[in-house]
Amino acid sequence: MKLLITGAAGFIGSNFSYYWREKYPEDALALLDVLTYAGNYTTIEPLLDPPGITFERMDITDRKGVHTLFAREKFDAVVNFAAESFVDRSIEHPDVFLRSNILGTQVLMDACLAHGSIRFHQVSTDEVYGDLPLDRPDLFFTEETNLHTSSPYSASKASADLLALSYFRTFGLPATISRCSNNYGPRQHPEKLIPKMILKALRDEPLPVYGNGRNIRDWLHVDDHCRAIELILLRGAPGAVYNVGGHNERDNLAVVKTILGILGKPESLISYVTDRAGHDLRYGVDPAKIHRELGWLPEITFEDGIQKTVQWYLEHPDWRGPVSK
Repeated sequence: MKLLITGAAGFIGSNFSYYWREKYPEDALALLDVLTYAGNYTTIEPLLDPPGITFERMDITDRKGVHTLFAREKFDAVVNFAAESFVDRSIEHPDVFLRSNILGTQVLMDACLAHGSIRFHQVSTDEVYGDLPLDRPDLFFTEETNLHTSSPYSASKASADLLALSYFRTFGLPATISRCSNNYGPRQHPEKLIPKMILKALRDEPLPVYGNGRNIRDWLHVDDHCRAIELILLRGAPGAVYNVGGHNERDNLAVVKTILGILGKPESLISYVTDRAGHDLRYGVDPAKIHRELGWLPEITFEDGIQKTVQWYLEHPDWRGPVSK
């Protein structure tokens, strides 16, 4: 297989690139990233030595460049991780998110159609469903849950999902969508909760927690997410949506306290700050469909995953987030 991985220098994209290379060393990989602040070229640089792996610095909204790349490389499949993903930034600059997350997805799918109806997988988020009440732990998002976005980020991802489904129905594009819960693990940008708290705790800086810290997230280790995408790409039904959840729900305050406990730091470092506008209360994802159809279940508990994640940052003291090529 010749596989294009967009957003390959980002957190999940880079982890997936390493995962696929190890699992399928005979496959050819093209790693594409525009290298904004969220793309770390040094993360994927070790992948570029062996033959069969190339890197393209390109914006997925560059229609001419994307079509030229597709015509030259003749891909068998595309996995689209490329996206602006930080909610706070989407509140400040919605236009950036709409351009990249919607128009960029359209450009990629147009190229897939123009160059042989190439298999396309869209990596989405559980945030497209909105949120769940804190007092109803029995409720979960399913693939049939109505879309109900809360931020420009989640609205842009929901728009891309609907566009992908329309391309399947109207043009027959063999597209699938996965909607994952909150990922964590190595190589994550320090603007995200877990790496931010680890790095600040190591420097004995205040750890900012929104509101009262009781917002709940379903935490999914990035390695489990990579396995899910692999199964969907190889065996998923075209036109299908699959929820990928960790069954590891924790409120933000509990996550922060766990990190402090692992590092042996005092909880007095916690600093409560003004809550984010439109802050979702709870995410809870039901992965029953992907388990039933593809046999996937998360294998990494939060207790094990967070220990390994903290250890990774301890072993990589120079990690401060993305640097460009």
